Amino acid sequence: MTYLIAGLGNFGDKYHNTRHNIGFMVLDSLASNSGISFEDGRYGFTATLRYRSRNYILLKPSTYMNLSGRAVDYWLKKRKVPIENLLVVVDDIALPAGSFRMRLKGGSGGHNGLANISSVLGTDNYARIRVGIGNGFARGSQSRFVLDQFTPAELQATEPSIKIIAEMIKSFGTIGAELTMTKYNAIGKRGAADSGDEDLNGSIDGLIP
Repeated sequence: MTYLIAGLGNFGDKYHNTRHNIGFMVLDSLASNSGISFEDGRYGFTATLRYRSRNYILLKPSTYMNLSGRAVDYWLKKRKVPIENLLVVVDDIALPAGSFRMRLKGGSGGHNGLANISSVLGTDNYARIRVGIGNGFARGSQSRFVLDQFTPAELQATEPSIKIIAEMIKSFGTIGAELTMTKYNAIGKRGAADSGDEDLNGSIDGLIP
């Protein structure tokens, strides 16, 4: 079984470790801890993770955020991945830094990357993990806020969550979306740094068929 995991962000040094690039940060962490690396391909950089007889295609679109759908659509078709096996990792200003939530469908919430994916695919019925980046910005300065780098305090709150979200990605392909949400969304609501659950490696083994 093959899954496409799209972490959204913008390429280029000036966007490195910015709030809008949390999707890239999650996939970079997962790839690094799994001993795999990304290769340049059409519409994005990809790496393949093999876990529990599943193949996870990790995709970092190179189309820039507003055209993320072009990359997602191309790789879904190229690797013949059904849309129910698509998972998108994206930043969310409606959630505090360090928190996260998985959903199986929904609107874009004003996020241009999600809006473009839904427009290109013709549906918003695909799984996504929204990762909180907070909303500490003055009115009219949202764009500047999401394109700025995390503060040290935000990074301290976010880094433990990145590790857990990597486990969620593997869980998505092994125990399924519903059980993954049941297992992890409560942790995400509190934030990994405050939950005492920073290290869940191996914790899904008993649930894997």
